[in-house]
Amino acid sequence: MNELKSHHIVTAVCIAAILIMTPMSCAHKKGTTEAEPMQQPSAQATEMAEAAAPERSLSVTAAGDCTFARDESFARETSFDAYAEKYGADYFFENVRDIFAEDDLTIINFEGTMSTQGAREAKQFAFRGNPSYVNILTGSSVEAANLANNHSADYGAISLTDTKMYLDQAGILNCRGEENVSVSEINGIKVGLVGINYLNDQMKTELEAAISKAKSMGAELVILSIHWGVEKAAAPNDEQIEAAHRAIDCGADLVIGTHPHVLEGVEKYNGKYIWYSLGNFCFGGNSNPSDKDSAIFRIKFTFNGNELIDDDNYEIIPCRISESDGYNDYQPTPAQGDAKARIEARLTEYSQALGTSDLKFR
Repeated sequence: MNELKSHHIVTAVCIAAILIMTPMSCAHKKGTTEAEPMQQPSAQATEMAEAAAPERSLSVTAAGDCTFARDESFARETSFDAYAEKYGADYFFENVRDIFAEDDLTIINFEGTMSTQGAREAKQFAFRGNPSYVNILTGSSVEAANLANNHSADYGAISLTDTKMYLDQAGILNCRGEENVSVSEINGIKVGLVGINYLNDQMKTELEAAISKAKSMGAELVILSIHWGVEKAAAPNDEQIEAAHRAIDCGADLVIGTHPHVLEGVEKYNGKYIWYSLGNFCFGGNSNPSDKDSAIFRIKFTFNGNELIDDDNYEIIPCRISESDGYNDYQPTPAQGDAKARIEARLTEYSQALGTSDLKFR
């Protein structure tokens, strides 16, 4: 009897040892007895796993204000619409198409509407373009558009609804406020696009919530397009600087500013870049703006495991919004010679005032 008891005890000990040593293969299910939690991997094991994970990278290009329309008061013969009728959709980005095609994501500020509906809002300038103008974007490797600006509903709410519909149908990502936050996987990286019109008293209160929403939707990288500031101002005001810093503190990885219609400087804050204003780009809102300087910003984000590397891998491409100096031909073009040097000097001066020097130009 004692030998049988001893045999049972030895058997029980062996079974217990096997159960302890065998890892749990499935999660706890409702209605079953809860198992002891698995032991967490050591810090060394986590570091080894992250080191073994392949690097993931994403190249992003940003350009400024794009208005594919004219105000009804503009002379038609020199308008954006006249050029569209004469040259077609592929004309407008002909000189930058190769630049946009180099990257993984190109984003612009779409300042206007595409619609055949709605009544004109009571404002100085209002823009409603032909819905076929969406082909300007799809034909030139533009993958995303910010709709958070002060011209996105120039012909009423229906014109905004239509614009978003045409962009969606064309596969163009878009963003506007907390309600319309976009998260997509590109090159294995979940990218969140957030757009805020900081000139709108309601939408400006959605800044933190929209960034948090992108994070909650799984975004590893958050790009904020923000419409703000004062038209024709060469430097950001205190409100812009405070909002940009707050956005980065909340989780934004890049801040792209628009609205002043001229260039403002670049700031690096807590390892993240802020473009306070990229200026106009393909701009039907003026047939001959006095300031035709612009820029394209290209930045490559690289993740090592789950960590975003701070490697300053960016370049600035000085541009002019028109090949012609005396009028707007609506064809943004990389600047050359004296014009390029002047824009580089201008941006360097503006950025040094914000504590950022040694800008990298192509």
